[in-house]
Amino acid sequence: MSSKIYVGNLPFSVTDSMLRSNFSEFGDVSSAKVMMDRDTGVSKGFGFVEMESAERAQAAIAGLHGAPVQGRSIVVSLARPRDAQKREAPRAGGEFRATKRSDVGYGGGGFGGGRY
Repeated sequence: MSSKIYVGNLPFSVTDSMLRSNFSEFGDVSSAKVMMDRDTGVSKGFGFVEMESAERAQAAIAGLHGAPVQGRSIVVSLARPRDAQKREAPRAGGEFRATKRSDVGYGGGGFGGGRY
């Protein structure tokens, strides 16, 4: 069992040290990280905490799930591995077609794009 915990619905003002402090009452915290937006530097509202053991992680989940933090009820659960969350990448511009379509090709593009 994993000792990595997902913490969601965090207030945007919560810092790594605040997160560590909240979880340290349940055991030694190996790491605590609030995820930040790369461009703006603002919290994304979730983070991860790694506890010393799976038992301490379970105790923290049981003790803190739904707990109020600065007026928000936080979501605390075991973190899922990335590959379990994989989603199909969005396709920009549609699918690749190996054959030429016969229903397109006339017109010059632009607005209307049809015949004159």
